[in-house]
This record gives sequence, structure tokens and C-alpha cells, in this order.
Amino acid sequence: MAALPAWLIPLPDAETMRAIDRWAIDEQGVPGLDLMERAGTGVARAVERLAPDGPVAVVCGKGNNGGDGLVVARLLREAGRQVRVACVAPPQDFGGDALVNLTRLPGEQPVQLPSDAGPPAARRRAAAFDGATVVVDALLGTGFSGSPRGAVADAIAAINDTSAPVVSVDVPSGVDASTGVVAELAARATLTVTFHAAKPGLWIRPGKGYAGEVQTLDIGIPRGAPRDADVGLIAPSVHERLPSRTACSTKFTSGHVFVVGGSRGLTGAPRMAAQASMRAGAGYLTACVPASLQAVVAGAGPPELMTRGLADEDGALAEAAAASALNETARGGALALGPGLGRSEGAVAFARRLARESNNALVLDADGLNAHAGRLRELAGRRAPTVLTPHAGELGRLLELDSAEIEGRRLQHVRTAAQLARAVVVLKGDDSLIADPGGRVAVSPGASPALATAGTGDVLTGVIAALLAQGLDAFTAAAAGVWLHVAAGREAARRQGAPEAVIASDVIDALPAARAGAARAGAAGQRAGGGEDAGAARTGASGSGAR
Repeated sequence: MAALPAWLIPLPDAETMRAIDRWAIDEQGVPGLDLMERAGTGVARAVERLAPDGPVAVVCGKGNNGGDGLVVARLLREAGRQVRVACVAPPQDFGGDALVNLTRLPGEQPVQLPSDAGPPAARRRAAAFDGATVVVDALLGTGFSGSPRGAVADAIAAINDTSAPVVSVDVPSGVDASTGVVAELAARATLTVTFHAAKPGLWIRPGKGYAGEVQTLDIGIPRGAPRDADVGLIAPSVHERLPSRTACSTKFTSGHVFVVGGSRGLTGAPRMAAQASMRAGAGYLTACVPASLQAVVAGAGPPELMTRGLADEDGALAEAAAASALNETARGGALALGPGLGRSEGAVAFARRLARESNNALVLDADGLNAHAGRLRELAGRRAPTVLTPHAGELGRLLELDSAEIEGRRLQHVRTAAQLARAVVVLKGDDSLIADPGGRVAVSPGASPALATAGTGDVLTGVIAALLAQGLDAFTAAAAGVWLHVAAGREAARRQGAPEAVIASDVIDALPAARAGAARAGAAGQRAGGGEDAGAARTGASGSGAR
């Protein structure tokens, strides 16, 4: 697998973190107890900041994650806080560094939470949290996958029933740190304090939705630790990959984008994709639309937009129009296929043929994707770069799965789609995932609720097509396009005063300012000596190996 580019912050999975721990302990001579002490110290300080006063409840598993929690309890007791400790296993089940910290715990010994069901056991579990101003979740760590069972599952449910804020140690218990999958239930954290480096499960939904605010803590793993990862968080430095015009540039060297789509009642979609391409740097833009609607698109679009009318049937592109589209696009450039295309029989056949036979770099979206429902493998034979931009429903149709299944295992399914289509696939969402056929995945930091409005998907299609037309490879174009799209959403929300007031055309208008703002921020970061991680304010990460 190819290495991650420099503009991706590696998000190592649980297996990689185990290797990092072994390297630190076995090869660099860092005692595991020291790592646990630093981890617990950092969490204790975070608890004090979140809840400076009042009783604390710490709920521990029997592994290293529980050992971290026992360090938290000891340090807070030594600082004068009232701390109640509850464990899901008896003392004889503890081992290693966790057992050492169990013996170090001063004051009242932990209570063991019941493993049986029924009202009396439930009341005993609830009593562990009575009066707590904050709860520390130290049950399951980064080595966990699957479904919590028995006393652990009951403890997680009790944590979620409390009204106190929850601080999770390393990862919310029940979240698969490598994938973000939540099989049944997981602790809902107010704050997750995670160790050493960012990691996938805190950035990919549904796990991202359980993590709350995420703070990354340096626990003293030496520099030079293994950094192997196939998932990375998009850093602000990706803006440096955006193509720039020079004094020698022309409209032709700036790239030609063909937006192909539109149908009766859906003429806005190709216009928005076209305008977004223009604002993202494309020098030449042609909208290929149904002939009967050409005047509508041309009249409503900006004067710079050229249009070509293709054969249509009842306001939708006909299968016979594919030959004309192939001829029109033969001169080169990037093709954005699907915005407003519609789902008529002719439009579906048109989209399949154009995608199959075109030698242009391609962005396939909306009904261009729906035309390939259950037929992803047909795209694998394309010779030119290909980017698919589905939301969960569209990816579900492509893979013949329910959208809920897609949302539950986003990382798995976006990788499957990329492998089947031999294409770059962008699974859209707050945590947009960009997968290439080799298994690399870029994760968007998200946090742009302004994009939750109709038409913003067409904007993204136009942006990525413009970057492909200007010569970026498919993986970089998709990731940089997603990042610029998110930045423009935030800028549009700032201008309108609230995310709820933003419409898709506002996002298009904000693209230039978003790009300029990124350049200014990057220059300021370089002057301040900031590195890649400077942009990852919500960086989620792992702890020590199987914690």
C-alpha cells in the first residue's frame, strides 16, 4: 500500500498502536507503568478542568484502560477529591500494570459492580454514580472490538443513564477505535482524552458521535515511533496542493470541465456544479444538457457558462445523446456526470455508456451514481481517473445494501466500493471518507453543518471536477475538494450569521474566500512554527496498545 501523503495526519489503528507500545517498551526502554502514570495524570487534569469540585465516579475494566482509571482515582484522591471507584471484575482478575495501580490506590477499595440483571443489581450500579459531578469511563480501550457483554455492557448503560458529564479514557467504551463501529452500545462521552496520536474511531461515525470533545495527550512515547497507517485526517496543509494560476496560464491550461446532466425540473443542479467548478479554478466550462432545456440553463447561468444541447426525450437526456457527448468531450478535460440527470430509462442508459466509454477524468454523482446501482464493477474497466461521490443512500444502492448498514460501517463499505469500482470513492457526511482502490482513506474533520442543505453535493462535484481538470490525481483532488468545500461551508455560515441560513449558492460564493483564508492561515502557521498537527484541534487518538 502506498504511503500516506504529507497532508494527511496518520490515524493509526489498534494493531499499529500495539506495535508502537511494544517499540516504546521493548526497544526504547520506556516502562509501561510510566506510560500508564502519564496517561492517568493527563486524564485527572482534564477531569479537574471539566469539574473543579464535587465527587468523582471512576468505572474501571480489568485491563490497561482500567489501570489508567485507577491512576486517575489515586491522583484525585491525593488532591483531596471524593472519588468512588467501581470495577466490573474482582481484584484477582487484574494483572500487570493495572494490578500494580490497584494496589497503589489509597483509601476505600473499589466496589465490584454486579453482573446479574434485575432491579436490585440496577440500583447497585446506579448507586455508583449517585451525586457524582463527573464520571470517568475507563472500561474498554483501543483493543476492544465487537459488542460489550455482561457487567461491562450494564456499566456502559448505567454511565449513559447518568446526568453527569462523562470523561472517557482513550476511547469511549464500546467504540471500535480502528473503525468507529458501535456494534450495540457505547459510552456517550462529553470529553475523550486520548493518547499519543490521532486514530480512526474518534473521527469516523458512528464512533465520532460518541466521543464528544477530543483532546490528545502526549504520554511520553519517544519520537521515531512507527507511523504506519492507511487512514489519515485531512490537514489544512492540503490547500497547498490546490493548483494556482501563473502569468503564463490560459483558460485552456486552467482546465476544461464538462458538466453533463439536467432534466425537466432539475436544471439548477448542473448550473450549480458548473459555477462551483468556475470558482474552484476551472478555466473553461461547458454544460451539456437536454436540448429542450438548453435555453433555460443558458439564460439562468452566468454569462461565462457555455452550453451544448444534446438529444433528449421528454426533457431528459436520451441514450442516443451519448455519442454526441463523447464527441464533445473528446478534446480532453474532466467530466462531471449526474447532477440533475434524472432516472428515466434513456438517461440511465446514457449515463452508463458515457461513463463506460469516456476517456476523460470523471466525477460521478447523483443520478449518475444511481444509474450504476448494483453495477459498480462496470466502472472498473475505465482507463481514466474516476471519482464517485455518494451519500450513504447512494452507496447503499451501489452495493445493494441498506443505508443503515452503510452508516454503521462506513469505513468498511467505502473501501469495498473503491476496490470494486477501481475508483476513488467519497462517502459524504460530516466525516466524509475518501478511499482509493489500494485501501488508503482520507477523513474529513467536518464540523460544517451549513452543508446540510440541498445542492451542496452538486457544489462538491463541481469543485472536484475542476481540480481533476487542473491536473491533480484523483485521490488528492477528491480530498482537497472535500476540504475546500467544508471550509467554504464554514465561511458561508460566517457570512450569513448561522449555518441554518446557508444555501448552496452561498457556498459557491464563499469558495474564493475559503481558499484565500487557508493560504493566510498556512502562512501564519509557518511563521509560528506550526506543523501538520497544528490544524487538528479535535485530534482523536489511541492510547497504549490494547488499552
